[in-house]
Amino acid sequence: MTKQTNDEKKSLFGYKKENGWTSVSEKENAKIEAYAKDYIAFLSRAKTERETHDIILDDFKGSKYRNIDDMKDSTALKPGDKIYRSCHGRTLFCATIGKRPISEGLNIIGGHIDSPRLDLKQSPLYEDSELALFDTHYYGGIKKYQWVAIPLALHGVIVKRDGSKAFVTIGEADDDPVLTITDLLPHLGKDQGKKTLEEGIAGEGLNILIGSRLLAGFEGKDKIKENILQIFHDRYGIIEEDFQSADLEVVPAGKARECGIDRSMILGYGQDDRIASYAAYKALLDLDQIPKYTAVTLLCDKEEIGSSGNTGMASTFFENTVALMVHKLAKEPNDIIRRRALERSWMLSADVSALHDPNYPDVSAPNGNMATMNNGVVIEKFTGSRGKSGASEASAEFVSDIRRVFSDAGVLWQCSELGKVDAGGGGTIALFLARYGMNVLDCGPGLLSMHAPWEVSSKLDAYMTWKAYKAFYESKIAH
Repeated sequence: MTKQTNDEKKSLFGYKKENGWTSVSEKENAKIEAYAKDYIAFLSRAKTERETHDIILDDFKGSKYRNIDDMKDSTALKPGDKIYRSCHGRTLFCATIGKRPISEGLNIIGGHIDSPRLDLKQSPLYEDSELALFDTHYYGGIKKYQWVAIPLALHGVIVKRDGSKAFVTIGEADDDPVLTITDLLPHLGKDQGKKTLEEGIAGEGLNILIGSRLLAGFEGKDKIKENILQIFHDRYGIIEEDFQSADLEVVPAGKARECGIDRSMILGYGQDDRIASYAAYKALLDLDQIPKYTAVTLLCDKEEIGSSGNTGMASTFFENTVALMVHKLAKEPNDIIRRRALERSWMLSADVSALHDPNYPDVSAPNGNMATMNNGVVIEKFTGSRGKSGASEASAEFVSDIRRVFSDAGVLWQCSELGKVDAGGGGTIALFLARYGMNVLDCGPGLLSMHAPWEVSSKLDAYMTWKAYKAFYESKIAH
């Protein structure tokens, strides 16, 4: 008999995270690869919150989900019915009605579909030094220096004076031109180099270079700008004033890709939080039985700027939609049933976490409290910053329930904090749902380079997130 070394001995009572690739079967590995392929294709198409909303909604419509707003007031819902409700084309609520009365609560998975980016200002187009540029205002928490000298694309919608819409996508097709933001050459960047990373590129310096060719035969001022306006008019039928009523976003150009020589990772824009939102909506679509509790996928806008506005989680859209369901489910609907449904619900806040990065170890939470790649979906008992400021903290009882759900379903999971205690912090939509009294827990995959133009995820962690969410929807544990 070979004598075990100390490294080979396993503790009888200790806990240690497991790298998932050590135990994945050949059959499950094939599922991981298939899931990753579909997710990469989705991520390459879903570059904005509007596009993400529309792609997901089309999938739900194709699976016979019905718009609850289109139903007659007298229409009753029953277990197994599938409904959705959209909020201004940016936020989406989808549900499969469960077997138990709605007053016993819902199983909710809620994520967000907006991502850090650059937005065009209301009067974006100008000419300077015989170059045409777009003026921008950045959206969400970005490191501004990461957005210069890379290929960029323009996505969005322009609403004309008559109300008709022109949908814009420039920079994604193989034969499309791309846009960019210029940076100083190092030979002239001595003073810039003395500045901090935060100061090196100013917000007002994030101006998009879009043209340099003049409009032939035009005798007026700003010949370069006029040529750009001619192109937009020819292609989209708009005039400059129409930019005043437009939602135009600048994002990194190009498709999501497999990452790593071993193809174990995914590189793509907007994985915060489309990786979790994708897993949530796919998990709902993949249910093959009527769930015990009504299963809800809630995909929100505006999380990256505080969940404000009429499409953010701070709005009343969610509770209004629950009220509609109560009206169509309860025999004698009233506000008490709605309040009980909300208070007795379970919710997973489907958002990403930070992974330990060996290039920046000093900010990682020590002693095994930092998420690591390929160790599965991440459970965060609380969020917030420093002294848990702004946190939504789950109870020990609820964390135990979720542990049991995941472990029974063979889900690889890990617990984590966002980073070292005083290094920073962050939040999700969890606190907006927790205010109803329901049990809420942050749960999603980890990322490297979060909020960068290109973020990195693990194929295995992405798949385990879907598996975890599906198990949550299928859970029969009593609320």
